[in-house]
Amino acid sequence: MGPVPVAIEASLLRRRALLEQGGFVALCGVAGALQFSIAAAQVLLTVACLCWVAILLVDREAPEFPAFSWPLAAYVALTLVSTAFSPDPRASLGAVKQMVLFLIIPVAYRFTTGPRASWMLTVIVTCAAASAAVGLVQFGVFRYDNLHQRVQGTLGHYMTYSGLLMLVIGAALARVIFGGRERLWTALVVPALAVAMVMSLARTAAVGVCAAATLLLALKDFRLAALIPILAALFLLVAPRLEPTTIAMRFASITDMKDATIRDRFAMMREGVHMIADHPFVGIGPNMVKELYGQYRVPGAVNETNPHLHNVPLQIAAERGIPALAAWLAFVVAIVVGLARRLRSPDLRYLAAAGLAAVTAMLTAGLFEYNFGDSEFLMLFLILVTLPFAAEREARSLNA
Repeated sequence: MGPVPVAIEASLLRRRALLEQGGFVALCGVAGALQFSIAAAQVLLTVACLCWVAILLVDREAPEFPAFSWPLAAYVALTLVSTAFSPDPRASLGAVKQMVLFLIIPVAYRFTTGPRASWMLTVIVTCAAASAAVGLVQFGVFRYDNLHQRVQGTLGHYMTYSGLLMLVIGAALARVIFGGRERLWTALVVPALAVAMVMSLARTAAVGVCAAATLLLALKDFRLAALIPILAALFLLVAPRLEPTTIAMRFASITDMKDATIRDRFAMMREGVHMIADHPFVGIGPNMVKELYGQYRVPGAVNETNPHLHNVPLQIAAERGIPALAAWLAFVVAIVVGLARRLRSPDLRYLAAAGLAAVTAMLTAGLFEYNFGDSEFLMLFLILVTLPFAAEREARSLNA
């Protein structure tokens, strides 16, 4: 009777190994596919989640979450409250469904432990390089070089494309500056990533990259941080005097208050403040900004309607109320504090720096764009900020 339990145990170990490998491969597929097809990424995320649930059931282990998950759980709960009070709960359910994507946090926390976190980052950078190549071809060959037809890779929108490149550029720079495996390969593809991002004509992504790069240089040597603002200021001074190309004119317009999109963003800020004043506790309801925009449209607004307020904190407070914004801010603070602590570990430094770059880029660009509501952007952001916490789990378990 002795060999039977041993055979059963061996079978369970093989099954667990297959689930572990399958979950990690599926999650790598998610990170890569995000930059080409959201549908493929969501299918692979479903596979990764099924592997995660199967492991929990087979091993009878409790799910684990990084500490920053708790304020995010409060944010989810407050979003449900806001949905219940929405003038159209059915329309607001779309935002609730998107929060299922938050499952990527425990899945990544489970499957990207130890060196797998570094491999995951390599997959992200490599797939972004391929996506950037598609963008370069669109710009140089197919003339996607104007505001009516902009570089967007294989994705549905240029803002999603540029936002993903923004996150990857920050992570790639973190690896180049703070070391890690595949450092040379990462350094080789950074220029292509940056050029593709610029060719998308997305000003918010460019501002986010500048902020992330400034942070990374400051973490390396505080004196280096002055380089990025100085270069950016010089560009803004020189760009209007350059040959009037679409790219030069587009980025020179960042400080042009006559630019219609900039004027409209200031109008949206006033509209958002009015929404918050009318509904401070539960907001007007998720996904209701577009529906109620006409009621709050102020004089000077350019567009008749907008799907969102082009500002992450303002959008959250207007849609879901001030308590939900407080929970979201607590989520961001918890991430930053956790990543800052992991910067002290030589093995985790570049992963933590990549996470901090992602947060910095998201917050900076998020003052002008509702990037946190973009599914592709949100999924990649959550993966990048979870990697340092997941990488630490293996070392912690070995020391236990």
